[in-house]
Amino acid sequence: MRLRLIGDVVFTTPLVRALRREYPSARLAYLVEADAAPVVRHNPHLDEVIVAPRTRGLRRIADDLKLARQLRQRRFDIAIDLHGGPRSGWLTLASGARERIGYTIPGRSWMYTRTVPRARELRPRHSVVNQWDLLEALPGWRGGAPERERDAVEMPLDAAADARMAARLARAGIRDGDDLIVVHVSAGNRFRRWPETSFVTLVTDLARRHPNRRVAVSSGPSDREAASRIAATAREDLGEMGSRVVDLGEFDLQELRALIGRSRLFIGGDTGPLHIAAATDTAIVGIYGPTLSAQSAPWRSNHAPSEAVEYSDLPCRPCDQRSCAPGDFRCLTRLAPGTVLDAAERAMAAGPRHQ
Repeated sequence: MRLRLIGDVVFTTPLVRALRREYPSARLAYLVEADAAPVVRHNPHLDEVIVAPRTRGLRRIADDLKLARQLRQRRFDIAIDLHGGPRSGWLTLASGARERIGYTIPGRSWMYTRTVPRARELRPRHSVVNQWDLLEALPGWRGGAPERERDAVEMPLDAAADARMAARLARAGIRDGDDLIVVHVSAGNRFRRWPETSFVTLVTDLARRHPNRRVAVSSGPSDREAASRIAATAREDLGEMGSRVVDLGEFDLQELRALIGRSRLFIGGDTGPLHIAAATDTAIVGIYGPTLSAQSAPWRSNHAPSEAVEYSDLPCRPCDQRSCAPGDFRCLTRLAPGTVLDAAERAMAAGPRHQ
């Protein structure tokens, strides 16, 4: 099980493939919350996806008790808690699985039959590798260490979502010969949000450089107004070239996956869509503020171009994203649009011209 964030669920997909490879006759079920369920819903290595309701208060207690009864009735042999939070630990225990594997966490280790140490400090070790430690606690595990070429993240393309996105792009006037660039302006919290003015400059410069370029500005539901402002300002700055910037509106995760797969380049911060992009062959530019690219860069084949832009010599990086010690979010505000633009040009030059 892995609750909560989309990007974290994407990072678990190499483990799902490894489990299927090592235990081909096993029945594999994945417990996930609704927001991230599309990441694993069409995963070919899973037999079942179980969606945990994300409610609050007394409703949460009732829902979790109901879910616990359902899990216990299934008589699972092994439960692996890839999250390590209080709720996931309790659900792991309540599943009644004979073997329960999780991290060594003060006050919760007793919920598991096997525990794996998890470093509390922020360190430059990739999240996929950190979670892989849990597989090595499996009885008789012989799967070895994760390899990017063999164990890349995955999110299979949904054909219906791809057809819907193709129709939407056609309505927006984007042709097969256009070089489509997706610029995702959302972030899960303010500590990972690059300034709007920087996004405007980047979008404008990308669109201005070539007549065949079309820049699609995307966002999560909570940042739709910001995406609209960025797209509108960029179109105004471009004047007669303003049609090169498109705002496709809202779409779901499967449609986002389809859009990125049809694009030449994806640019975004360290958030879920960046890791969804890693499930494609599209070139990527990741913008990192308080997090380290060494810990959360796209986990995929080295043949797929990926660029990381980060301010590497700040003593406050990485941080716990609870408060900004300098107070000015300098890990992001000091990242110049020109630096991201240069990384974008390098990534596009290294990748395929059209998906």
